[in-house]
Amino acid sequence: MLLQWATGGMLFCWFTTRRRVIGVGYGWLLRGTYLCFALGALAAGLAFGVNPIREAASAGVALACLVGLVISIIRRRAGVSGQQAEFDRRSERVAAMTGIDRQPAGDESVDPESSVDANGPEFNPVLDLVPAIIGSIGLVAAAFDAGGNTTVALLRTLIGAAFIGAVSDAMLLGHWYLVQPGLPRKLLNEMVNALAWLWPFEVGALLLPVGMASVWVGTVDDGWNGLLGWMWAMCALTTIILIFVTKAALKERYYSAVMAATGLLYLAILTGFGTDIVARAVLDQT
Repeated sequence: MLLQWATGGMLFCWFTTRRRVIGVGYGWLLRGTYLCFALGALAAGLAFGVNPIREAASAGVALACLVGLVISIIRRRAGVSGQQAEFDRRSERVAAMTGIDRQPAGDESVDPESSVDANGPEFNPVLDLVPAIIGSIGLVAAAFDAGGNTTVALLRTLIGAAFIGAVSDAMLLGHWYLVQPGLPRKLLNEMVNALAWLWPFEVGALLLPVGMASVWVGTVDDGWNGLLGWMWAMCALTTIILIFVTKAALKERYYSAVMAATGLLYLAILTGFGTDIVARAVLDQT
């Protein structure tokens, strides 16, 4: 579970940082978070049954997150090209309307310590794909080790990783608008759209036989007379409803709409994880 979370989280970290618009601190937050998750995955694997490939992948994800974090910190003075361009565009607009000039993002003449170095090497977002690729190898090994139908296990493991990574990063991205006012709303819209596309694949993979439909008809005993099966259905249905309500909220022009969307994504994390974890808890017994 932790390896899935770290792998999917870093995949969608790249999904956002590839635009070169969001500040470097967002990448630091996600790399540091998923570094800890990967270490947790390694510790859990060593404690509860070793799969050498999976555990090596967990260590590799942690190392790749650490390397990316260190490189990003070293290159922080280079800033982010898209963010600088947006800053300069807004500054020129303010100057045109008010006659008040603001310091361009690449100008170090005012405060050389706080300004960016436009000539320095910028962090390459492709580095955020490295832990996702390494983690995927470990997840494939884990799926083969799970038993049962290997194809179904692969689908559930890889799609589940993308799904929980997307819903987690969407919530964190929504909060980042408080840190970086003026961040284009299209970044959050892209993340929510990705969630909407992933949802049918996530639910569909969990319905494949032997799947959650077997709980409803009674061929798989959930230990609660089918209650967990209906809880799963409610989590899955509520998740997609929250996704579409979030999309609707983001159509509003006011800045508060972003905060409303972030709150809805908080709820989507609960229902999204319920969709994945309740099914895992029930079906892993079969």
